Amino acid sequence: MSQARRPHVAPPVEPGSPVGRYLRLGLALGRHLDGLVDAYYGPPHLAAEAADGSPRPLSSLVAEARALLDDLDGSAPLDLAPDGGRRADGLAGTHAGAVDAGPVAATDDIARRRWLRAQVVGLSVTARRLAGERIAYADEVEWCYGVRPRRVPEDDLAAAHRRLDEVLPGSGPLGERLVAWRESHAVPPELLRPAISSLMEDLRERTRRSFGLPDGEQVDFELVTGTPWAGFNYYLGDLHSRVAVNVDLPVLSTSVAHLVAHETYPGHHTEHTRKEIGLVQDRHRAEETIFLVGTPQCLVAEGLADLGLEVVAGRRPEPVVAEHLHPLGIRYDTDVVAAVAAASEALGAVRQNAAFRLHEDGADPEVVVAEVAHWGLLPRDRAEKAVAFLTHPTWRAYLTCYVEGYRLCRRFVAGDPARFDRLLAEQLTPAQLDAEATEEPARPARA
Repeated sequence: MSQARRPHVAPPVEPGSPVGRYLRLGLALGRHLDGLVDAYYGPPHLAAEAADGSPRPLSSLVAEARALLDDLDGSAPLDLAPDGGRRADGLAGTHAGAVDAGPVAATDDIARRRWLRAQVVGLSVTARRLAGERIAYADEVEWCYGVRPRRVPEDDLAAAHRRLDEVLPGSGPLGERLVAWRESHAVPPELLRPAISSLMEDLRERTRRSFGLPDGEQVDFELVTGTPWAGFNYYLGDLHSRVAVNVDLPVLSTSVAHLVAHETYPGHHTEHTRKEIGLVQDRHRAEETIFLVGTPQCLVAEGLADLGLEVVAGRRPEPVVAEHLHPLGIRYDTDVVAAVAAASEALGAVRQNAAFRLHEDGADPEVVVAEVAHWGLLPRDRAEKAVAFLTHPTWRAYLTCYVEGYRLCRRFVAGDPARFDRLLAEQLTPAQLDAEATEEPARPARA
């Protein structure tokens, strides 16, 4: 399955319409928080306008967010200016109150309006926090990302430690054994690019067969240092992604396939390209030309990206991964990797507990580093990297997108590829996923 490539043309946007104001609000707020605008390929004049002169005062952005929420709660056409003018492309907008809007169009408008409203709520909370308002951490996460974070009891983490102790080879203290085992799976630097390329091509073909990819889509990889994250997809528009992999610490063979799937196929790159074709080009939904940190859009994106390897390579993807790493001479203990991943399921929430310790309990970051190292069974340098992410002004609340996003998307998909395809193609909110989700299946964790 494929979709024909078409020349990239930014969809028309009426600046005074709710959609135009949403784009302008996100771009303006991005002047105050580096990295908040994760991607933008909409009308260039809006980006130029936002970049011109001094940043708009945060107080005015808070007021604009409130006004925009009021309009979204009303019946103002999403693509038209408040005075009812026609779109810049000459096409009349369709909305729930339009005379010519049939039942399908009306339902579609409601879903789109709901999605936009959730996005603006997230931007409003970020603007209020940056303006100095004190917001409790759990409230900030819930209002920005659409789910309420939760601490995992230490008893659950201790039980995961006991399970790991049973499946991990060797003797001696569990933490030392697991760290030594993990670090022995470091990919030699000269083999990292070949490993990434081999995995990416396989995952690309699996994604193309299962879900379709637009003709002409492209991914470029680069290796970087000095960032708080392990990998990052910079979506450039026109079906093109630049993926950066952080090599401050050695990349482990136990996680490299997940990293590739998460950032490319069927993760972030696939979602961006599918939505550029299906929502932006075909349906003129200009709001999809911007991707904003601090919004529910991120939780769905991270959840589907974390689920991606399982969807295209199976519940136990380790044999598929081994087919790519072993011929390169990269160590990958297939059976042990699978056993460790299953046993360590609960440890994915260690960083979320750490976020509570930092932002609700006010714990000293050095103390939290030690706690992450202990409960996460990590060496100190990797624990420090995790805490650096949690204390970064842009990413402080983002961790929930991985922990709760995966859980929510997995419940929603429940093994049905058609539902994963919906994640790639539709504007869905966490609340909608939760309402449609089935019982949560067991999670195969990563090593």
